[in-house]
Amino acid sequence: MKTESLEKEETLDPGVSEALERQWRAPLTRYAELLSGCLSARLTGTRGTEELYDLHVRDCLESVPLLPASGPVIDVGSGGGLPGVVWAVCRPDLRVSLLDSVAKKCRAVEEIVRALRLENVEILCERSEDTARTRREAFRLAAARAVARAGIAAEYLSPLVAVGGRLLTFKGPKVGEELSEVRGRWRRLGLAEPVVRPYGPEESSRCFVTWEKTAPCPRDYPRRAGTASMKGWWL
Repeated sequence: MKTESLEKEETLDPGVSEALERQWRAPLTRYAELLSGCLSARLTGTRGTEELYDLHVRDCLESVPLLPASGPVIDVGSGGGLPGVVWAVCRPDLRVSLLDSVAKKCRAVEEIVRALRLENVEILCERSEDTARTRREAFRLAAARAVARAGIAAEYLSPLVAVGGRLLTFKGPKVGEELSEVRGRWRRLGLAEPVVRPYGPEESSRCFVTWEKTAPCPRDYPRRAGTASMKGWWL
């Protein structure tokens, strides 16, 4: 994978996620079944249980080693609960918030969480900009999967994360382009330089991008709803 010089690169140990899968395979498979069988909302683009497990559950499982040792975490734009439900299954000691603004999806995921008997999950049905006002810098980690380009996702996530915490995004082959457009101005959001962490098979272009939160995020961020996708904060 081609990356720019502005970020470091670290490779994750695949053995950790493999061990987690062996330990939690039964509830993770049940989660995939519930996602596949959901008729009330379109939660993923994949319908078959096995394909959904391979493409989505396993992908989210790779992020579990990046979770903090303790403290609340939040999955922004959670959709069907990916990755947040996977986290809640594998880390029952953590409090996991699933944030999504689509009421139909929130209701469907609430049913799934109830069926899995997960007691460490809360569902927030609102925009991340609203959560950033009521629970500013309250989480040890905030993540986004398939939500927005890296710079935009950082604006959504940074106001939610406490100093000393971490931001996490799932990325693919365009990661270098997404990071370079910000031109190293991450400090403006209270962030250290990003770290790219490839995962999966060697031929895969999948990676995680993480930022450590080194200073409070200015109150100017996040901007009002819809602004982040219109004009980058780094411009």
